[in-house]
Formats: sequence, structure tokens, C-alpha cells
Amino acid sequence: MASILIIDDETNLVRSLTFALEDEGHLVHGAGTAAEGLTAAARHQPDLILLDLKLPDMSGLDVLETLKARQAETQVIMISAHGDTRSAVKAVKLGAADYITKPFDLDDLSMTINATLERRQMVVELEFHRGAAIQESGMLGNSLAMRELIDTIERVAASAATRILVLGESGTGKALVARTIHSASTRASGPFIEINCASLPEQLIEAELFGAEKGAYTGAHQRRVGLVALADKGTLFLDEIGELPFPLQAKLLHFLENGQYRPIGSGRTLTSDVRIVAATNRDLANAARAGTFREDLYFRLNVIQLNIPPLRERISDLPALIRHFSQVFAREERSKPITLSEEARQALMQYRWPGNVRELKNLFERLTILYPGSEINLNALPRELSDAHVPTVSVIAAMPARESANIEDALASTEREMMLAALRDAGGHKGQAAERLGISRHAFKRRLQRLGLG
Repeated sequence: MASILIIDDETNLVRSLTFALEDEGHLVHGAGTAAEGLTAAARHQPDLILLDLKLPDMSGLDVLETLKARQAETQVIMISAHGDTRSAVKAVKLGAADYITKPFDLDDLSMTINATLERRQMVVELEFHRGAAIQESGMLGNSLAMRELIDTIERVAASAATRILVLGESGTGKALVARTIHSASTRASGPFIEINCASLPEQLIEAELFGAEKGAYTGAHQRRVGLVALADKGTLFLDEIGELPFPLQAKLLHFLENGQYRPIGSGRTLTSDVRIVAATNRDLANAARAGTFREDLYFRLNVIQLNIPPLRERISDLPALIRHFSQVFAREERSKPITLSEEARQALMQYRWPGNVRELKNLFERLTILYPGSEINLNALPRELSDAHVPTVSVIAAMPARESANIEDALASTEREMMLAALRDAGGHKGQAAERLGISRHAFKRRLQRLGLG
């Protein structure tokens, strides 16, 4: 059963359609004007709307635009008068799912409605699975930078784009982004193949990518199927694309342009339908200008660009990542999750994380193995992290007055910035801001009051 709204000023038509659709088990509402229809749409949130192009108080096209702006997921079928198909086609371009012309057959209308509702259900299910795939992938964080990145990943995964460039520092999670795009896409049932372009000798990379016939080169004792063929109908992740040897860049460009390739030693031209996700921590634009990376290949890869922020620029996401990794490695080691003392937690918040999320992940794996289920204090942390810890107020109290005052001012300024950043990221919600900082809501409120922010 679906909820259907009919917006049409022909009372008899609305009545007869209501009877017919209710007999099929649908919940039906009617409206005779655009104003009534928009009000009813907001109140009932229907799955589908039958909308007449000619209404007494507003054009049906204007109503359609308003509906799509307010309720983009609601499907709209336009009802047009005979000979008004040009306007109906325009309506489809504006977002209508379909259109029918008067007079119409009820059986035809029923088929159109059912097909439209089925398409809507498929979209809803696909969006659900995409969201679940992104949640399960480990893409964690509620900072503005991460929300924007996850939103872009969702849109890119749902698109038909087959050339995606992922940029970011080492350790930021470029491979995770590539896998998430694949898992949230319509190619999820296909293979995900990964190759590190810097990990193989130059003479072997071409054979690894495009394959080779037996005897094509010294050591080719059997026919090799390339990764491009293995990734057909799926995703091929080219990590460290900036390290791809210059001669091979031209062959990759040829494949990107037409999907065709030729294995080494073969006279046959083959094709493969592959989404290419390339990643690098190099500045490819500068490399292209310097002539160390083909400029035409850079532009061909750079159809969709995703930039992953370093961990130091989204430090408010650290508490969520800490919880995640402590639980992940506790499950692997079959122990209770490790916890952090307040000093250790502050040291992690103040550290610059040059190795980004990979460094954090490695840290929690090591701590869980060495101290399973324990509270981690400052002494258990690596030297570079414990050195990053700002002295506590109790230590500052023992310093000379002038030095103590300067450091207290600096600490207060840093604390104020962290708390304001957490509030911004949490949309002003104090409970969520406290959670991001890894402290209780009451402690957060006390600190706000002490800093004159509460």
C-alpha cells in the first residue's frame, strides 16, 4: 500500500481515481488547487503525487518545482491534456517520474503508478545499503570536514563516474575511501582490485595491469590475466599513482579514454568496464607542470577529486576514532577495551599526528596487545606523544608567577578554541560536543562557565 495525493481541479476525476486507487489498497488524498495540494503534500508526505499541469491558482510546473525543492524523494506523475505533451516532457526534465495524457485508461495509469513506486522502492533500498556500507566501512567523524567528505563519497558512489582521484597525506585512509566508494556503489557485487604502483618493478607493472601472453618476455612461463580484466564490472584501485613509470602512463591513458587494452605479446584488443579510483599523496598538478607526470593523464584521472583532511585538521573526530580502535582491537585480542587516563587523553588530543589515522590505529593495536583491558597512562604512551602533553594546572602552580601566568593564558586560549570547535562541529549541542572531547557533559559545562562561555 502506498500513500497517493491527487492534485487536480476536476472534482469528478479526483473522485473516480480515488475510488479506483483505494480498491487497489492505496491510501488516497485529493486536492483541487495548488495551494491545497502543497499543504496536503506537507501534511501527508505521500509516496506519489498525481499532478495536473493546469491548475486554477498556479501552473503545475511551478508546483512541481516547489514539491521537488521540499520533498525531493516524493515521486510525481504529471497529468497533461491531450496535445500538451511538450509541457509534460519539460516536467520530466524538472524531476517528474512520468506523465500521462487525458483521457487515459485506468489500467495504464495503474501500471504507470506501480512501475514508479517500484523504482522509488529500489532507490530507497539502494540509498539504505549505501548508507550502511559507509557506516560499516569505518569512515568515522562528525567534523565539518568529514561530513562533507562522506556526503561527497555518497554522491560519487551513486554516480556513473568511472574516473576518481583521491588525494591526501600518507595514512589518511585513501584505500578506505576507495573501498567505501566501491561498497556503496552499484558495482559492489563486482570485484575490488588493488595495486600499489610503487611496489612492483617497472617491467612487471604493465603485465600486472594489462596481462601478458606466455613467452611474451623473459620469465613469462604462462599466460597472465591482468588486473584490468579481473576488475571488469568492478573497481580498480591504483594506489600511489604518482609513482607509475612514465612510459606506462601513456598506455593507462589509452585505456582510460576508450576502455581498450592489449596484453603484452597479444595481437588482440580487449575491453573492460572498470571504475578507476587513483590515489596519491603527491601534488600531481605540480608534477604535471614539472613534466614528471603526464598532464593529459592527470586531467583524465581528475574527473572527480576527493581530498581527505589530515587528522590534525579534524581533531574533534579523535574521541570517536579512539572508541572505534579500542573496540576493534579488543575484539581481535579477545580482551576488554583499553581506556585512557585524562592525561593520556589530553596528550592524544594535543599531538599533531604526522602519520594520521594509520598512526593512531597502529598505536591502539600496540597498546591493546601490551596492556589488554588496562587504563593507559601517560608513561605508557610513546615518547613523541607524552612529550606533546601540556603540563597540568597543578604543575604550573609551582612555576614562577610570570611564567605560570603566560602558560595559563596559553592553556586557556587552547582550551577555549577546542571547546568552541567541538560546539561548532556538534551544531551547538553541548552533550555531543562533550562526547567529541571525551569528557562528561557536566565537566564540559563547568569548563564553559570557567572560560566565560557558558
